Amino acid sequence: MTTDHCQASKMTSLRLIETTPGQYSLLLDAGTTPVDGVIGELGHEPNGYFWAGVAEVLVRIEAPALKGRFAYDPEAGMFCAYGTDRGALQELEALMNAVATDGERIRRLVDDAEARGFEFDD
Repeated sequence: MTTDHCQASKMTSLRLIETTPGQYSLLLDAGTTPVDGVIGELGHEPNGYFWAGVAEVLVRIEAPALKGRFAYDPEAGMFCAYGTDRGALQELEALMNAVATDGERIRRLVDDAEARGFEFDD
């Protein structure tokens, strides 16, 4: 698992790991995505708290069926969502990966969220 984990982290900023049997964490190291510059242009810091906001917005708008199926535990240097529902975390990973690699998509998401009154905690 360690070798695969290291190789996966080189390919994408997001990685899903099994921390203990049946317990999973979706992680993103802050400051490692291709859209960090766009996030800065939008007046935000690409830290773990910002990415937790992105995850909340994605779940609320694009995937409401994921609500309540995992929890968040962000830090300044890392985003973390965790729980026992690997499938839900895989769905969140796909949603977040699409945003974390597409400058226009992150721009639209932030603009739409702020227009709806959402405040990113970064």
